[in-house]
Amino acid sequence: MNYSLRRQRLLEGLEDPSFVLIFSGKAPMRSADEAYEFVVDRNFFYLTGIDRENMALLLSKRNGVCHSVLFIEPYDEMLARWVGGRMREEEAKEISAVDEVRDIRDLDDHLVNLYARGLRQQASFPVYFDLWRQEAEQDRTPGIDYARKLQAKYPQIQVKDIFPALTSLRLVKDEKEITAIRKAIHRTRLGIEAMMRSIRPNQNEMQMEAVFLFSLMQGGCRDVAFHTIAASGERATTLHYSDNDQTMRDGELFLCDLGATESHYCADISRTFPVNGHFSDRQREIYDLVLTVQKKVKDAARPGVSIRDLQKLVIDFYREELPKHGLYKDVSEYYFHGIGHHLGLDTHDVDGGLGLILQPGHVITDEPGLYIRDEGIGIRIEDDLLITEEGSEWLSAEIIKEPEAIEAFMKR
Repeated sequence: MNYSLRRQRLLEGLEDPSFVLIFSGKAPMRSADEAYEFVVDRNFFYLTGIDRENMALLLSKRNGVCHSVLFIEPYDEMLARWVGGRMREEEAKEISAVDEVRDIRDLDDHLVNLYARGLRQQASFPVYFDLWRQEAEQDRTPGIDYARKLQAKYPQIQVKDIFPALTSLRLVKDEKEITAIRKAIHRTRLGIEAMMRSIRPNQNEMQMEAVFLFSLMQGGCRDVAFHTIAASGERATTLHYSDNDQTMRDGELFLCDLGATESHYCADISRTFPVNGHFSDRQREIYDLVLTVQKKVKDAARPGVSIRDLQKLVIDFYREELPKHGLYKDVSEYYFHGIGHHLGLDTHDVDGGLGLILQPGHVITDEPGLYIRDEGIGIRIEDDLLITEEGSEWLSAEIIKEPEAIEAFMKR
């Protein structure tokens, strides 16, 4: 990945002068002396390629000159004996290609000097932080905390949000990003096939989750894109069912929604197949409806349309077709989620809203479903689409989904 080019593109769209400060994050404490697993801030990773906690990236643009400084924890020989060594300056610079690497303990003094010097030259200038939060009530991020501290000390500084600019960059994937997503999808395919070979009536759903995780780790992938959904029977009609702890019965369908990762890039795939290896006539009837509309979405997905347009296509199709199959309630009773979302460093990746017009380089999911609780039928088929100049491409075409192919595979 060309991280220096990404940083340059980000700064090109900002005022001159301006500064950007982004933190890698730090794992919160779990209990006693145990911390939760660290998850790197995706925007920090996007701009540096580094997956370590307690780091900060400072970008500056002054008089047309762009500069980058990475602040990291100093190497600690004793700590290295206990939990492994921190990243050394040379390694950090090699990975990220930043102009400078400094000690994280010098961050405050460095910024004080930088801002004081800047304010002597002009009355005000913008400093950008990542101010995004999913919910207003959630804990403040390091960026939000630091922005508050900075503005309290320098009221004349303009604190601005860099998240929208980063969203615009991250939406369009380059070839290396697409290659990483393809690798994640391939790993996911191997896991799904392992599940299809292993599934039997009277097994527990968690056994299928274990088969998937085992397959991933065998292939060198430790991280999943999100918590695996492994749902059978009526439980598959709950969109984000995650208990994965019930017995799978003969004659039921099994729905899995899951994904592997590659360098933090995510796959997001759903498949539905029979526990006993054979679709009943009714299951096949509903499955074919979902598969038909999924293909229609793929055909319609192209530059110039939005995810909202694709959602309308699905609802219009179901509104016409469902009554022909004995489903007379409103469409929302059987299909109650969106047709898809953007995919990338996050499973639900940054986006510009459902009305955003798709363009080449966008990667989205295509995931129609039907959920008939009183029949115990929950079906979702999800693939990942790359928007191209001409239309769209199945990135996950290698993962079987035609009912005949599924049954044939499961008979092996």
